[in-house]
Amino acid sequence: MLKSLLAGLIICGIIQQGRAQMPPKREFRAVWIATVSNIDWPSRKGLSTAEQQRELIELLNDYQRDGINAVIFQVRPASDAFYPSPYEPWSEYLTGAQGRAPSPYYDPLEFMITETHKRGMEFHAWFNPYRAVINYRTARIAPNHISILQPQWFVTYGDNKYFDPGIPEARTYVTNVIRDVVRRYDIDAVHFDDYFYPYRIANRDFPDSRSYRMYGRGKNVADWRRSNVDTIIQMLGTAIKAEKPWVKFGISPFGVWRSRDKDPDGTPTTGSLTNYDDLYADVIKWQRLGWIDYLAPQLYWEFGHRLVPFEVLVNWWAEHAYGRHMYIGHAPYRIGSSAGWRSPQEMPRQIQATRALNTIQGSIFYSSKSFADNPLGFTDSLRNHFYRYPALRPTMPWLDDVAPQAPYFIDAFERPEGLEIHWSDDDTSGQTRQYVLYRFDAQQPANLNDPTKILAIVPQMPDPVWMDRTYIKGRVYTYVVTALDRMQNESLQSYPLWMEIIGGRPKFHFDP
Repeated sequence: MLKSLLAGLIICGIIQQGRAQMPPKREFRAVWIATVSNIDWPSRKGLSTAEQQRELIELLNDYQRDGINAVIFQVRPASDAFYPSPYEPWSEYLTGAQGRAPSPYYDPLEFMITETHKRGMEFHAWFNPYRAVINYRTARIAPNHISILQPQWFVTYGDNKYFDPGIPEARTYVTNVIRDVVRRYDIDAVHFDDYFYPYRIANRDFPDSRSYRMYGRGKNVADWRRSNVDTIIQMLGTAIKAEKPWVKFGISPFGVWRSRDKDPDGTPTTGSLTNYDDLYADVIKWQRLGWIDYLAPQLYWEFGHRLVPFEVLVNWWAEHAYGRHMYIGHAPYRIGSSAGWRSPQEMPRQIQATRALNTIQGSIFYSSKSFADNPLGFTDSLRNHFYRYPALRPTMPWLDDVAPQAPYFIDAFERPEGLEIHWSDDDTSGQTRQYVLYRFDAQQPANLNDPTKILAIVPQMPDPVWMDRTYIKGRVYTYVVTALDRMQNESLQSYPLWMEIIGGRPKFHFDP
């Protein structure tokens, strides 16, 4: 009883502190949906098409209620595909057998993109670039799998098979796989997680001596491996933008770039592997040189961790954004797993610390399953407090900084269920993707920086309309509407829709 009371007091204190600050109008709020080994979706192999689609819709509806504005969906876990690919077989995690298409047939990737966009969220396609076969001893590989067709490109390390990143043809192949998705699907971003060269196995080096002899050109092995990863990042960045300049490219690396004992610019952390020295991924270089659009380091440790404390790492990454986006990867899956994670204060503290740093633009949560479990009220805290109000996603002016034309109101009608508001725009270019409808009380200034005044974010449609079901008859309001493009550039505001009460009835004005 005492523990429950203390936990309640802690949460109340956090919420009261948060209320003193206006929530951010722009914030990236995303969740990872892992498909490998059916971690998040589908819940098991071999579900029917209808069951798969129902599960996806339920996930997206829950995220929408939780305030999430982007999903990161794993479309290629192990050189297989959750879409019809000219390069790779259907994933076994979808139908139970690699190479078997869904029946009745549908395209899960197309379905997921459509349903995500319908809810006003971004869709980031998550690829694992180099993992090819998981547990090769028991895996049943389709005959058209690339590890069968081009065995010379692969090495075995532990229980898995991997592309050898040192082989140029392998890098070209991976680039073509991803380019194909960018070309054919309306994705908003390409996303990689932390798997480049695989995590080290004790006392076993990665078996790439053959490719090193062929292509090492006198470099030491570590520098050569990093140059191989640099090369594919550059290749992919160029290929993505050549297909669609607006598609973002983001990386979610392991949470430590390099330790200070090896580099004066590293973190004062110990006992951890690092991106630079162990995974051969110089992610800070990619961010600094503008090869990528965002980093999302996986800070899966708690405040006060004895080796890699969250508070040290979040500040270090904030200092290394280099003008590009930086999001923080959080680990709600760890809630309740240890003493530090048994505190209901841990995740709220992490979100608050992230928001306090102006070079960090948001958060990503691993993984989807944690939202359903709601550990220590995590999901409730997002829905009812941190993400209670909607947020636009941060802009990327280096990709696009031209806002769409402003819309304008054309009519409003009182209905039994609320106020029906109509507007239009003169955008003939297709730039407008969404509208933001704001509502203010009569005496309030129209402060568009206050997200608590966002009534709705509405998808673009031929005859835009919104029913304000919280409208109270007799109360005087002012409405403003703006337009958003796909990069979340916001137009100038419309002329306001305002009302006055004459003879007990509202009269609406929407002229300049």
